[in-house]
Amino acid sequence: MIIIKEISEKDVPMSMLLHADPSESCIAAYFPGAQCFGAFVHDSLVGVCVTNLNKSSVWEIFNIVVVPKWQQQGIGTRLLESVISHFRDSGEKSLELGTGTFGYQLLLYQRFGFRVVSIRENFFVDNYPEPIFEQGVQLRDMLRLRLTLQ
Repeated sequence: MIIIKEISEKDVPMSMLLHADPSESCIAAYFPGAQCFGAFVHDSLVGVCVTNLNKSSVWEIFNIVVVPKWQQQGIGTRLLESVISHFRDSGEKSLELGTGTFGYQLLLYQRFGFRVVSIRENFFVDNYPEPIFEQGVQLRDMLRLRLTLQ
């Protein structure tokens, strides 16, 4: 059984966040003051979603990750569903995120209704010291997506 609940920043292991964002300095920029959600299976934390207000004062998903051992079991989907419901129930008008230009994450977000609103060219090249590869292709540009909640 999967349980999703809000958790404290201090209960989120950096090692887990690094699976989705390989830069501790980037994580450090969005992590202070974050609202975090954890996915638990048998009382073990297996997934996390980190949200925070972005520069436009809109809630943004900055990091969503399920540890590799637990991926492809619906946990990420349940986590994202819960986060969307939380912000919809809180009266927020939209939820935003940034992701690569391809990959399973993009498909997941689009299934939930997120739509591309802009592209940040060379984001992954300019903001990460090491190249990031997905399925053998280097990530360069970031897609900015938005989900209208109301």
